[in-house]
Amino acid sequence: MDRWENCKKVLCVRLDNLGDVLMSAPAMTALRESLGCTISLLTSSRGRDIARYLPAVDEIITCDTSWVKGPKPAALEEFISIVELLRKKNFDAAVIFTVFSQSPLPAALMLMLANIPVRLAYCRENPYHLLTHWVPDDEPYRQIRHQVQRDLDLVSHAGATIGSPRIVIRLPQNYEETVREKLQQAGVDSTRPWIIFHPGVSEPKREYPSKDWIEAGRRIIKEFDYQIVLTGSADERTQAMQIAENIGPQAFCLAGVLSLEAFMTLIRFAPLLVSVNSAPIHIAAAFQTKVIVLYALTNPQHTPWKATGKVLPYSIPREIQSRNEVLRHLQRHYFSDQYPRVTPDSIVSAVRELMVENREPLIDDVIPGNYGTRKSLNFQAP
Repeated sequence: MDRWENCKKVLCVRLDNLGDVLMSAPAMTALRESLGCTISLLTSSRGRDIARYLPAVDEIITCDTSWVKGPKPAALEEFISIVELLRKKNFDAAVIFTVFSQSPLPAALMLMLANIPVRLAYCRENPYHLLTHWVPDDEPYRQIRHQVQRDLDLVSHAGATIGSPRIVIRLPQNYEETVREKLQQAGVDSTRPWIIFHPGVSEPKREYPSKDWIEAGRRIIKEFDYQIVLTGSADERTQAMQIAENIGPQAFCLAGVLSLEAFMTLIRFAPLLVSVNSAPIHIAAAFQTKVIVLYALTNPQHTPWKATGKVLPYSIPREIQSRNEVLRHLQRHYFSDQYPRVTPDSIVSAVRELMVENREPLIDDVIPGNYGTRKSLNFQAP
């Protein structure tokens, strides 16, 4: 806890996607509550939109960097500009949040150049003077934690703790009427049962085949007579519309027509979300919406935190697995047992369990890989 007691202006760095920012939210809350500090968040243009709904975040600074996957590499001028901006803000301390397969060192260099005197992060190699507070990173070689727990453990080195480590999203307005109107305009009968399908992903290796979405949707309608609402971004609208049209008249497409606020409200009031492992599953966890995750085994840390539902994991073909050696270690030692592609029948069975039989299993905080034998994983809150 050395040097943290007087840190009242703290910068948190989470330069990834919307879902990553959500998983770091409990750690930011712990910092704010324990240190009595303000929290500024340095995040990407993809993570920025959700940050305004996190109660712990007082200020948002946007920066798309060259060392994190994004729409375009940052120019040198942008890097220099953000360093100068951070320098002018006179932060007392900074915390860098990373996935275990990422290096914090580029961000640490940025913070050192910005004259932030206290800098905390996990790091696998010795960072020397780039970090003032270095926590050696032993994941995934000795342990694997959920990303939320990993971030909470990191800020504990600053003396930060939290009573209830749930992800909290605070919507400033009531969007329920807007969502009801959007559902009605799309043709959904709000007096009858409906669930959400969210097929869109940010990277192909986590994609679930459209033909299996279609088959699962048809079978769910036939067996349970549920309506299915397809969601996604504007870029994902074509795929979502094709899936809806092929499922049939009880499937409706809202992809690309909802604001983020309306989309979160839709998830909040949905009886069930069926999704690939993407940001919506973390939104569902925040609102305690039941969720079924079609979970491509890329990173085991990112199941929905403290949520109710089921994870249906499947292996990624070797030819599209990551070239990152840390993730390759994961594939060799944790995911060496092949998890077959999730079938539509598995999805239907999970829907039956959650919606018809009213069983409410908690989801495991981390997929156990070789340490477990189940091919379908319940959520087990820590």
